[in-house]
Amino acid sequence: MRREASQLPLVLPQISHPHATELEEIHRCLTSETGLAERVEQDLVRDVRRPETGARGMSGSQVLRALILKQMNGFSYEELAFFLQDSITYRTFCGFGAFDRVPSRSTLAENIGKVRPETLEAINRDVVAQAMAEGVESGEKVRIDATVTEANIHEPSDSELLWDGVRVLTRLLKQAKERFGFTDFSDHTRMAKRRMTKIRFARRKEKRKEPYQELLKAAHRVRGYAVEALRFLETGSVVPDDARVLATELRDLLALFERVIDQTERRVLRGESVPAAEKVVSLFEPHADIIVKDGRDTFYGHKVYVNGGASGLILDCWVTDGNPADSTQVVPMLERQRLLYGRVPRQACFDGGFASQANVRQAKELGVEDVAFSKKRGIKVTDMVRDSWVYKRLRDFRAGIEAVISFLKRAFGLNRCTWRGATRFKAYVQASVLSANLLLLARHRMT
Repeated sequence: MRREASQLPLVLPQISHPHATELEEIHRCLTSETGLAERVEQDLVRDVRRPETGARGMSGSQVLRALILKQMNGFSYEELAFFLQDSITYRTFCGFGAFDRVPSRSTLAENIGKVRPETLEAINRDVVAQAMAEGVESGEKVRIDATVTEANIHEPSDSELLWDGVRVLTRLLKQAKERFGFTDFSDHTRMAKRRMTKIRFARRKEKRKEPYQELLKAAHRVRGYAVEALRFLETGSVVPDDARVLATELRDLLALFERVIDQTERRVLRGESVPAAEKVVSLFEPHADIIVKDGRDTFYGHKVYVNGGASGLILDCWVTDGNPADSTQVVPMLERQRLLYGRVPRQACFDGGFASQANVRQAKELGVEDVAFSKKRGIKVTDMVRDSWVYKRLRDFRAGIEAVISFLKRAFGLNRCTWRGATRFKAYVQASVLSANLLLLARHRMT
């Protein structure tokens, strides 16, 4: 059963340290706005049949605060569990009494993993609204830019994807053998790993073709074993629940593995150029997109659009699918601000990649008075803003979003998502933005 304590249990006094003072201000931010913990509470009990019974679990407030500590410090779940046990300040911040039992690593991971990205985004909107009510942020002047958050995967290659598929499918087949008696398969992982290693260290392209052919033969054999295992697990009038779980895992992985086999045959054997949208870059994070930045660097993850205000707070954050052109996102980002906060900004500035005459016209039709791009791209200054002085001021103001993004990546882990799955990826990004906004609002209050 989850319930908020009506009275805080016995806690130790706060220590005199700047970080402890920041956490005290964050505590005030979280408690001054009603309903934040309740939103998290709803996620925690979403799939629980009878949440009013059973042992007392972590409350919504404790889960939210533990999540903030994790993102703010870049802790693993193991480190988070240790510091909650060891630190007086962290125990007090999360609402654990001096003699309360602190959750284990697995309990923290399970509870934090239930918080949806929509919940974190709604909480962040409330925090920004709080900053607006206090005069810290007005939302009148914004700077919008795009960045990339990488998925937690290695740089993909067809040979390593085939090896991953052979390895993981064989592991699932062994589970089917041990638990349900399926024996109609052979282990090809040793041979597959040798061929993958030979491909990796081959210096010339023609030296890779033969080991690729052998690796593909092994992949087709393992694929056949997996198909037979699926039939085996799904036969019978009554199928055990754990067999259904294993069959679902096999089916999902098999679908991705077949795409990897197809893209390898097309590229290596038939010499085709496979479009980025059709490629699988990971069997474990299949949602990751291929994003080429400035025609030079290639990333595997998702593009993130950030809308920053004059206070340094992030007013809005949007994780996109695919690799949309920046020039197509000017109007959607402005409309998102109007939807979230009831009005568009008076002034908005963007990187040069967002520039187009159509974007200037449409932004002004929405009600934005001054629209500035860091590169003019043939657009007259007077079409964007009132005069050259305003343009220079907005162009200089836009440069500050680079520091904001750097701050998010260095201090809050926005450079690389360590949570698995598409939904958890979005939750991770929103958790980083929320933690940064709370810290910035706390520092504004302290000045």
